[in-house]
Amino acid sequence: MVFYRKYRPQTIEELDNSTLRELLYAFFGRSSPRGEAGKIPQAFLFTGPKGLGKTSTARIVAKVINCEKLASRSGKKKSIDPCNKCSQCTSITSGTNLDILEIDGASNRGIDEIRDLREKVRLSPASASKKVYIIDEVHMLTTEAFNALLKTLEEPPSHVVFILCTTEEHKVPATIISRCQHIAFPLASDQDLVRSFKRIVKGEKLNVEDGVLESVAKLSDGSFRDGAKILEELVALSNGKKIRKELLEEKYKVSSIKYHTEEMFGFLGQKDVKNSLQLVVRLVSSGTDMKHFLETLIERVHTALLAKAGVEGGVEDSSLDINDLKTLIELLAKAHTDIKHAVLPSLPLEIAVIEWGITRGSMGAEVAYENFLVHDAKELKASSRIANPASVHSENFVPSPRHDNLLEDLITKIKPHNHSIAGVLRGCTLKAYNGKEMVIETKYKFHKERLEEAKTRDILEKVCEEIAGAAVRVEILLKERNS
Repeated sequence: MVFYRKYRPQTIEELDNSTLRELLYAFFGRSSPRGEAGKIPQAFLFTGPKGLGKTSTARIVAKVINCEKLASRSGKKKSIDPCNKCSQCTSITSGTNLDILEIDGASNRGIDEIRDLREKVRLSPASASKKVYIIDEVHMLTTEAFNALLKTLEEPPSHVVFILCTTEEHKVPATIISRCQHIAFPLASDQDLVRSFKRIVKGEKLNVEDGVLESVAKLSDGSFRDGAKILEELVALSNGKKIRKELLEEKYKVSSIKYHTEEMFGFLGQKDVKNSLQLVVRLVSSGTDMKHFLETLIERVHTALLAKAGVEGGVEDSSLDINDLKTLIELLAKAHTDIKHAVLPSLPLEIAVIEWGITRGSMGAEVAYENFLVHDAKELKASSRIANPASVHSENFVPSPRHDNLLEDLITKIKPHNHSIAGVLRGCTLKAYNGKEMVIETKYKFHKERLEEAKTRDILEKVCEEIAGAAVRVEILLKERNS
């Protein structure tokens, strides 16, 4: 059995997330499962990212509600944790309790399945005090199924408790959320993750070098499940020997990441795009986890940003000003978001580096500016072909050198709306403008695609209208390689 399943917490005390543990103790302390201090809600909603133990916690709550020894200690108990020894606790742990039903929302998402559930909830528990329905991935239910479930949540039988679990809270209707006791699961801290790993180390009698568990925690992205999986991989690779930092480095390339992070930060500070991209190539060839590298790089830039802002604890060792650092964090954060769906894991970082270079005026921007001032008849003709011939004639276009300030005004006014768009525009030229239509030229296809996105075009045309005092149509032209 995999570590994550084998070492699932079985009591509130065993929950490794300290925030969640304290919340549940406080909640059940106020509302005793059997006492007169309060009533258990008939519906819970557990939300949070994957791998945080939502389903495990749901089973623990089911035990707290139905534990026979807790019931016998009603009014005088010292602990609200289930005993894990009575028939109710053991059957819930083994998954054989007939009154604790786990339903996969993704596989049972239709109205027919929920109608069937509504009929069955009327039946009294077979042996437990209360029937508990745990619906995992509840956000997958159809609108009709949610409406049917809502009727049951509004007037549930007294012997039933629902526990709804989801990784996507925003997809759960507000009417459902309002009828549940909502518990948001926070990401696990490094301390919480290490606590979890130590239970595994103890249970498996593993020999682990100091510092390894802390490094695994940093790779776990706040997820107990991901962390347990990494530890399990290290155990398999160690072949029964002591798990050392060298093994972790060989598998995940973590010890060199700090050095390469400083190296990349230095290149970006110097606007050295070429060396930045070459470093990315080296990282890929060495098998470095690009997601983890991006996270450490963002953390490094964040430290410099705080220092520039005068926050205590930051290290002010960057030549970049606070606006530069803010823009760089935005580009890197977008790359971190995009990496999940990238064809090549390195591509989002490479694009961020290129955009940063263009934004900060490197990558031969001076040469681009020289070309920007030279507009021959061929270029103007190309501009007019892009424009709407019915409303704009090429001879009415004014070459961009006469409107040099217009592009700068556009960049300045767009920056509050979107720093990234402003950065892209810094690498573009104003090809032509006639008062009604503007032609912007870029050398890069992905910049053309970015500027042609519907939301971006709306922002461009809105700001152009503010500057010109009239509606302006914006066209994006890709510069020909031989022009």
